[in-house]
Amino acid sequence: MARLLVLFIVAGLVMGLTWLIGLEGSHWRAMPVTFVCAVLAFTINWAAALPAIAFRTETYFDLTGSLTYLSVVGVALWLAAPHGLRAQIVAAMVVVWAVRLGFMLFTRIRRAGEDKRFREIKANPVRFFGVWTLQGMWVTLTSACAIAVIALDDGRPLGVVFYIGAAMWAVGFLLEVIADSQKIAFRAKPDNRDRFITHGLWAWSQHPNYFGEILLWAGIAVIALPVLGGWSWAALISPVFVLVLLLRVSGIPTLDRAAKVKWGDDPTYTDYKARTSKLIPLPPRRGA
Repeated sequence: MARLLVLFIVAGLVMGLTWLIGLEGSHWRAMPVTFVCAVLAFTINWAAALPAIAFRTETYFDLTGSLTYLSVVGVALWLAAPHGLRAQIVAAMVVVWAVRLGFMLFTRIRRAGEDKRFREIKANPVRFFGVWTLQGMWVTLTSACAIAVIALDDGRPLGVVFYIGAAMWAVGFLLEVIADSQKIAFRAKPDNRDRFITHGLWAWSQHPNYFGEILLWAGIAVIALPVLGGWSWAALISPVFVLVLLLRVSGIPTLDRAAKVKWGDDPTYTDYKARTSKLIPLPPRRGA
């Protein structure tokens, strides 16, 4: 019971933050559009959690996350219309990213049959509900800058800052797509079973897909800068949240722990770790 209370308190704090972010933007029935989108994000995931808990299945978890992004962007566009070109482009960026990632993750779990992350968690209804709640928070905080742009954009002309942010997003998205494609192709070969990838972008970074993820959301944050002011500056929690999540919480630390258990005593893996940049793609170090 205490854990459930904590989850709802966290959700309430996140929704409260989105209320502040959207105070000077578009409203719907006296509520900031940013807040409405946050409520929608949590509601979708809580609704999806009920059958998932009942049947102890995580099959549609990642797909639900992507559908949540699409839903909040769509609702923001609808409630905050009309829009400037900046808002339309940012919305398209999130849609393209969400569709690509959602399809990739869904097909991956369909092939695998089970997501190992949830093997123990889904047996505990409260913990499993917590994961769905955290996904609602993930969508809300990660998309904060994008939704702020849609809700606050006043139609001013695009400037240099926009093009810098757009370039960051494009490079980040391309890195993520290429890195994921290389890893999928690597794992598709039976000879690579229980091996780790060391070629392509993975020769320059141990986690190139995560670097791309961080860069693309930072790009959207840069695009948002001209429309932010007052409490809406709090939307910049978006790139910070993505950075902390991937570097300190559920991204790199989780994968590194699993890799250490699997290949920790392998000299080839030790050499790869010593030569290869942890995150930012850089030429492999020599003589490590």
